[in-house]
Amino acid sequence: MEFLLNSAQMKQCDGDTIERIGIPSLVLMERASLCVVEEMQRAGLDLGSVLVICGSGNNGGDGFAAARILDERGIRVNIAFVGREQSLSEETRIQKKICENCGIKISTNFMHREYTTIVDAVFGIGLSRAVEGSYADVIDWVNQQDAAVVAVDIPSGISADTGEVLGTAVKADLTVTFAYRKIGQILYPGAEYCGKVVCRDIGILGKRFPEKSFPVFTYGKEDLQRAPLRRPYSNKGTYGKVLLIAGSEGMSGAACMSALAAYRTGCGLVRVFTPACNRAVVQTYLPEAVVTAWEGTNFPKEQLLEALSWSDVTGIGPGLGKGEVQREILAYVLQHYDRPLVIDADGLNLLSEDAELLYETKAPVILTPHIGEMMRLTASTKDEILGDILLTARRFAGEYQVICALKDARTVVSDGVRTYVNTSGNSGMATGGSGDVLTGVICGLLAQRMTPFDAAALGVYLHGCAGDRAREERGAYGMTAGDITEQLGNVLKTAESETN
Repeated sequence: MEFLLNSAQMKQCDGDTIERIGIPSLVLMERASLCVVEEMQRAGLDLGSVLVICGSGNNGGDGFAAARILDERGIRVNIAFVGREQSLSEETRIQKKICENCGIKISTNFMHREYTTIVDAVFGIGLSRAVEGSYADVIDWVNQQDAAVVAVDIPSGISADTGEVLGTAVKADLTVTFAYRKIGQILYPGAEYCGKVVCRDIGILGKRFPEKSFPVFTYGKEDLQRAPLRRPYSNKGTYGKVLLIAGSEGMSGAACMSALAAYRTGCGLVRVFTPACNRAVVQTYLPEAVVTAWEGTNFPKEQLLEALSWSDVTGIGPGLGKGEVQREILAYVLQHYDRPLVIDADGLNLLSEDAELLYETKAPVILTPHIGEMMRLTASTKDEILGDILLTARRFAGEYQVICALKDARTVVSDGVRTYVNTSGNSGMATGGSGDVLTGVICGLLAQRMTPFDAAALGVYLHGCAGDRAREERGAYGMTAGDITEQLGNVLKTAESETN
């Protein structure tokens, strides 16, 4: 697990390190600038002619110090100061003076030369306004140069909190950040502007602040070991029973993919509750599944009640359709079911017509909307949601007391307090059925007694890892949702072998 910080949290860590621990700000600045230089050299950048562009704040101070270290190592370096003298922070004023004392030329006229590498130290993580005027001109000039670009902490113009481009922003090839990665470096579009992100320790250690609890985090490969353990003395009942209310005429594939994904994730038994027209398809595709098929156009209350009573976990929505019977089924489940419930696809579309049903449920509920479904659920625009996708998920989860897994290139899972940001997965997963697979994965983990929030977060990560393996085999253009499902077992097999 890796914590992701916003600008305010990072500044608080900086302040505590300086004021409570007693490490001077200039020491942290020296360490940060040394890390920047080390990473530039480790990346093998062409350092034949380096330009370091510095602003007035402490990010500029990092830049001045990095320029001096480059000069000490015999690298030809030029410094461009684009800030205002009267706005210099005390530390940056000192670093600028040191450079002057070392005889390093500081220029304001730098655009007429060519450079092999440009270091962006104009704005740091505290930027919260749109970049305008001469600063915008400088950034636009940097983006037009045929040079490698290195950002100090974060590319100038990117919000550290949301990844938003604040007017214009530097497009970096390498970003060297400190202590923790920032939320805006992970979310899009910020992630595209950062290039490769390297996080270095400069003495701001989380273990020094055990009382701090950062609510935003992401997973890495080691977190696959969070998957429920398989016990030698066990049976199919040990690993839980999943009920999937899914499929409609012409949409049997959604039910099939969800059911297989639940099995591939390790659950003991899957039952598909689907219209009779899908019985033969589901039984042929997945003979391991139990099928309960309902006939006609009347609400199948007795069959539904029996199936719900049988299950440990229920998923509803993939390929379900939006007719009156489906509407009655969803309302009944929300009003009477008290075990973990995952709602996806048409379940969400039906719910958007009466979201207040969520206030009536006794079940722990996980919703898995993509952006379009979230627009319908919240009556929001796409821009409003993507403007702060973390806040959108957190507010919705908090208002309805549910877990919201808001799907996008960076899927966000929130329970209203904690927020997981997913970094696994790839563009090849933007294909029909991928969301149905995710529903099955989360249900499979829930059936094995994972808590709802943990199952949603790990399910999203596992789903993305399987997608990454599918891309390795099929390529992003050629992969299908079925390829993702087939890789689930391989991903978990790797985690299992590392655990044993």
